[in-house]
Amino acid sequence: MSDHDALPSDPTELTVAAAGQQLAERQLSSVELTQAYLDRIERDDPRLNSYITVLGERALADAAARDAETVAGRTRGPLHGIPIGLKDNIDTAGVATTAASAVYLDRVPDTDAPVVTRLADAGAVVLGKLNMHEFAFGGTSAISHFGPVRNPWNTERTPGGSSGGSAAAVAGRLCAAALGTDTAASVRYPAACCGITGLKATHGLASIRGIVPLSESHDHVGPLTRSVEDAALVMAALVGFDPGDPVSIDVPAPDLLGGLGRPVRGLRIGLPRRPFWDGLHPDVEAAVDAAVVVLGELTGVAPAEFDLPAYDSFPLMLAEIYAYHAGMVADPAVRERYDPVTLQRILDGVGLPATAVVESARQMRLARNGAAGVFESVDVLVTPTAAGPALSIPRALVDTPDEVPLIRNTVPFDTNAMPTISVPCGFTSDGLPIGLQISGPPLGEATVLAVAHAYEQATNWYQHRPPQGG
Repeated sequence: MSDHDALPSDPTELTVAAAGQQLAERQLSSVELTQAYLDRIERDDPRLNSYITVLGERALADAAARDAETVAGRTRGPLHGIPIGLKDNIDTAGVATTAASAVYLDRVPDTDAPVVTRLADAGAVVLGKLNMHEFAFGGTSAISHFGPVRNPWNTERTPGGSSGGSAAAVAGRLCAAALGTDTAASVRYPAACCGITGLKATHGLASIRGIVPLSESHDHVGPLTRSVEDAALVMAALVGFDPGDPVSIDVPAPDLLGGLGRPVRGLRIGLPRRPFWDGLHPDVEAAVDAAVVVLGELTGVAPAEFDLPAYDSFPLMLAEIYAYHAGMVADPAVRERYDPVTLQRILDGVGLPATAVVESARQMRLARNGAAGVFESVDVLVTPTAAGPALSIPRALVDTPDEVPLIRNTVPFDTNAMPTISVPCGFTSDGLPIGLQISGPPLGEATVLAVAHAYEQATNWYQHRPPQGG
């Protein structure tokens, strides 16, 4: 069944693609769709805590404006009238952007981040700002000034992080799609934890200006959605060169939508077993191995073992994180507003030897220079998104987890600047989602999306939804 076949009576069950079709055909209005999401937020978000700020009146006014344009025969594209949520580290003019920290409670930007402007130009309606791990520096979204975000599949579990509110809201039908950011895992890991799709494109393809940084050399912005097609539709609205963004790349935009439905027969899949399969939860291993079988059947080529070179860019990342926060942590009054765990992680960047940072930056450049060459013998790489399912919230709060295992399978693709997507591929025995990660060469988004879409359509994992009550 395709995304467009199912047109449920509850419009919040529609994918972006299906809702966009109904909006364009005037079977549904943006005001009706937006109000349906606002009603769901009011009813269900006290349980999930995915939103920090809900922009109800503004969203309805914007939706009415989009409806008026539709009646007048003007449409801005497939996102016209679609309600979307924004992670709360993405600047919004006149609306607080807190990064889920007490440090930034009163921070109200004067201008929108370029990606917000691009969404507005594409006709999207912003529902509000989404909860997250404080300053995007963690993988649980349990550490937030506004309280932990909860996973719609089991509210005692984290939704992953740092874009936990974005993932929980999409999975819980509290927005049609959401933007998150990804420095080491933060779009793909929460997508895997919440049973949805998360896309991180080539580094620099979408502007990160106007987004509270974690590590500029690794930061990405990307969509969390309920289908691969939706991820392509949202990402297509974001791409474009931004001369005000020091890491933006001036390249022709990849044909993101052209990858959907493209034949995958003959494509070669590489399986970098080490370290990506090391120490997997048995249910994750079984689900991913089953997905690899499906992909082999779709491509007609047996997936092959593959070695992905390893590089260490953590010293550079830690140095960039500390550099952004240095002035704030030097002020005792501001310093005490950080969560202690976040503060300690920031202070890990103090006193790093210049030689280590320079060597780390050199290794990252070498990784990116060689990224295209990795794909001489394969077309995409397939791995588990994460080694295990979502963590327990009580445990994450009482005993802060070692998060290196959470990001082990995702951070190499931030270092290498490669496009990569997480799609659902099954569930653990106790009903927690599992993610499959598909990665390609820089600017190879169309191939990544083609493989992900083919797998998604050959299975039904993406059509599963969390139980009411979580």
